[in-house]
Amino acid sequence: MLTAEIIAIGSELLTSERTDTNSLWLTEKLNGIGIEVKLKTIVGDDDARLEETIRDAMKRSRVVIMTGGLGPTEDDITRKIAARAMNRRLLLNEKVLEAIRRKFFDMGRQMPEINSRQAMVIEGAEVLDNPHGSAPGMYIEYEGRSIGLLPGPPREMRPMFETFVLPKLIAKAGDVRVVRRVLRVVGMGESAIDEKIAPVYTQYKNPQTTILFNRSEVEIHLTAQAKTESEAELLLDGLAGQIEERLGHSIFAFRGETMEEVVGLRLAVGGFTLAVAESCTGGLISQRLTEVPGSSVYFMEGVVTYSNDAKIRSLGVDSELILKHGAVSAEIAEAMAEGVRQRAKTDFGISVTGIAGPGGGTEVKPVGLVFIALSDDAHTEHRKLMLPGDRHLIRWRASQAALDLLRRRLI
Repeated sequence: MLTAEIIAIGSELLTSERTDTNSLWLTEKLNGIGIEVKLKTIVGDDDARLEETIRDAMKRSRVVIMTGGLGPTEDDITRKIAARAMNRRLLLNEKVLEAIRRKFFDMGRQMPEINSRQAMVIEGAEVLDNPHGSAPGMYIEYEGRSIGLLPGPPREMRPMFETFVLPKLIAKAGDVRVVRRVLRVVGMGESAIDEKIAPVYTQYKNPQTTILFNRSEVEIHLTAQAKTESEAELLLDGLAGQIEERLGHSIFAFRGETMEEVVGLRLAVGGFTLAVAESCTGGLISQRLTEVPGSSVYFMEGVVTYSNDAKIRSLGVDSELILKHGAVSAEIAEAMAEGVRQRAKTDFGISVTGIAGPGGGTEVKPVGLVFIALSDDAHTEHRKLMLPGDRHLIRWRASQAALDLLRRRLI
């Protein structure tokens, strides 16, 4: 099996403001064609460190993909340093320069002279067209290695890789295909899941199984290798089916879908409508639902009733009920769910009220106490939760639990 390394270039990727998402995407694509990614490296705009990283990568791996650092400014050093690492010259490509000028002309602008740097091409490299930006990419065969230089912005990098680089690598990868599948589980911890499914997955060397915790759910990653994708899918079907038998409805996704996608599909297929009333989650449930394209078919309304007065005014919650039980209580959660459903005239209403912290908790009602409720024409039910974590995690886990309550009702 061919091995690969990915080098993400740019000092901004070493700060807390930017995340290297390109490497994750490239890893999935490379692994999918049977090229195993062994190492991912982030390097700042430092000539010596980048040259050392490129030279080391070419010693270890048959495929090296670099992203970023192909812009026109002084700190865009990838072209220069990659050429130096391969002991090749950088040559001005007049055809590329004219193409860059044309792009600026089509936008009604004159090309700044600084952009001519992007027409400098490593000797012997194939130029990769970039219809989504000004920076062309490059592909180089060097001492039996396949080297790709791709732009940093994902909207430029992804189509360039899929159009130009991926077909070349598929031809080199041979007859091994790797297929991955992600099962998502809610309401169970890692150890409880492993206890139930270990007797199954440990019987297999192919597919391989990895269990990971992710914020409010557990992911079961299955990886199968075969000569064709369809053969690998069949291997995954067999193992996934046995895992489903042991975990039942705790599995909410079989191909990595999010909770909001799963709930949205069930609502759409059933022809049901939904309204949401939120307090401590501050609109997070509504945000998640509306991230799904086509959610307007089933999601009718979301209301953030943060204060007691808002609950009374917007949802018709009885003020005496709040005085008696407090805003964070089962009674108020149920009244909120019923109120928003009746107000929006939907099939379902879900609600959440709680104490997300870091302040506001008491001995009787500590930080992390959350009530969720679900209402339909037949009845209203609630769940009391004690959620661990900081403010962000408590809010996220509360939104996940509320959506899961609806999912189980729809099942």
